[in-house]
Amino acid sequence: MHEPDSIDIENKKNIAKIVITGGPCAGKSTAISRIEEKLSQKGYKVLVINETATEIITGGIFWGEKGLNSFDFHSLILKLQIKKEEIFADAALKMPCENIVILYDRGAIDVKAYSGKERFTRILDSLALSEISLRDSYDAVFHLKTAAAGAEEFYTLENNVARSETPQEAREIDLATINAWTGHSNLRIIDNSTDFNLKINRLLVEIFCFLGLPATIEIEREYLTKMPDIEQLIKRYNAEKINIIQTYLISADKDEEKRIRQRGREGEYSYFLTNKRIINNISRVETEKRISFEEYSDLLMTADTSLNQIKKERYCFVYNNIYFELDVYPFWSDYAILEVELTTENQKVDFPPFLTILKEVTDDPIFRDYALSRKIPDIF
Repeated sequence: MHEPDSIDIENKKNIAKIVITGGPCAGKSTAISRIEEKLSQKGYKVLVINETATEIITGGIFWGEKGLNSFDFHSLILKLQIKKEEIFADAALKMPCENIVILYDRGAIDVKAYSGKERFTRILDSLALSEISLRDSYDAVFHLKTAAAGAEEFYTLENNVARSETPQEAREIDLATINAWTGHSNLRIIDNSTDFNLKINRLLVEIFCFLGLPATIEIEREYLTKMPDIEQLIKRYNAEKINIIQTYLISADKDEEKRIRQRGREGEYSYFLTNKRIINNISRVETEKRISFEEYSDLLMTADTSLNQIKKERYCFVYNNIYFELDVYPFWSDYAILEVELTTENQKVDFPPFLTILKEVTDDPIFRDYALSRKIPDIF
């Protein structure tokens, strides 16, 4: 059967869906304007989806004593958000542009931070939606920390009439937003450790790195740890569990790893194709795109049969504004691998106190997934 023309067009395009989120007074509006400007200079067509909640509230719809109840209000936001995203995605497919970035001033998952986990689940059920599918529909998520956390003297709500949070409330919403997005494969936290201009520049570096633009690289560090108490990790740090099956494909280039992944949980999965080109021991350029289940199934036919599939449980969590991923493998009961992605090779990492770091294994090729697909190493 011939597939719709829109699918054929999409396959010829490079469309990146990027969420800019954060706590109140985090600098999102300035950031989005700067991103649009810089990416346009790089030849990208940039589409911007404005914040839905602000549109609704400034339009006269609100919740509370004289408005909608919380369930109806947040349901309305989610429904409008999804409809806007569908319209922009359709427009992107039809535009005569090869490289397109859709910037989301908050995404669908932000509703969870404001409605609460239980209410959000009920809203999803009422709309027959899946949280995992919604979350994984975006390619990358960049969280800007509220000024109320680390830059209190600059905290203000004067630039957004739809907001009324105190600094403490802003910090709570900021954390709830991070927790809501935890589990996404490309979540980055931009804190207030520098002045505002450098904060925005750091965000731009992260976005350029994600898009694989020239002279931008991904820097990963990996550590062998003792197996932590997973229940406590989930309870205390809101760790999100993701089940991953990773299959390596045949590649003619020795400096390139090509793989496909099934990623998700509880029967809800997303599929990705990744190309990773090694620059040196700790730096590599990595490009990743979402693929359909049909494409995933077809690519499985090109698997490198000399390598084993990698199956693991990944626990994603945030500590001190750094996004960590702890990989637990079925062949180790006492050890796990901790991964953190940085923007500079000298960036300091504060490790969570509940983890026992045995040694850094960034430069040790035997601990990489590609090597683990060949042979399980003797730890000590």
